[in-house]
Amino acid sequence: MLSFAAAALLVAVHLFSGRLRFLSGTPRSRWLSAAGGVSVAYVFIHLLPEVARGQRLFEDRAVQPLGYLEHHAYLLALTGLVVFYGLERLVKRRRERLPKDAETPPGVFWLHIASFSVYNVLVGYLLLHREEPGLSSLIWFAVAMALHFLVNDFGLQQDHRGRFDRIGRWVLSAALLVGWTMGVFIEVTELAISACIAFLTGSVILNVMKEELPEERASRFSAFLLGAFGYAALLLAL
Repeated sequence: MLSFAAAALLVAVHLFSGRLRFLSGTPRSRWLSAAGGVSVAYVFIHLLPEVARGQRLFEDRAVQPLGYLEHHAYLLALTGLVVFYGLERLVKRRRERLPKDAETPPGVFWLHIASFSVYNVLVGYLLLHREEPGLSSLIWFAVAMALHFLVNDFGLQQDHRGRFDRIGRWVLSAALLVGWTMGVFIEVTELAISACIAFLTGSVILNVMKEELPEERASRFSAFLLGAFGYAALLLAL
């Protein structure tokens, strides 16, 4: 049940990341920037090649009326990026109208959490069903996603304040376990797994970069660089 141990690790990140107060504040913690670098490295070294393999599957099994679309997998990656970018802009616009420590309106909060819940369901499912099976693949995926969740949680806490601590963490944890449970009982086609990985790839890229790029974050480029190229070196050494 190694996949369940990986799921438990990711749940622990959601439940206990709020206690890591040393990661809060400005300038941005080096540890968060390094964690973002690790997530991006995993995307470019492991997930993008899997998107390319998925693209070949789409081309081989193209079905009308979608057969004329030549880049199905990459369109799904683009969709993941655009969906989370749109959500980010919506939350930021609402956030700008509120006092600094106020919680976002319930509707905005639940829309944001629902989207990340879908994200977590995909991750939980992929703990059991990835294009590249095996223990080492599970470990590297779980580590990258754990650090990615850490980055996401700090961003969500800044957006939603106490409501994320009281409710959001628990909803995301439950969504992850739902995804893992679905993986135990439901096995989808290789094409569907490729589609999930493509959507997740675009989403991860956006969710990492939105935390690192804003000037007010005062992010640590050196830590991001070390995390990205350090993890990439480990992955390439496998």
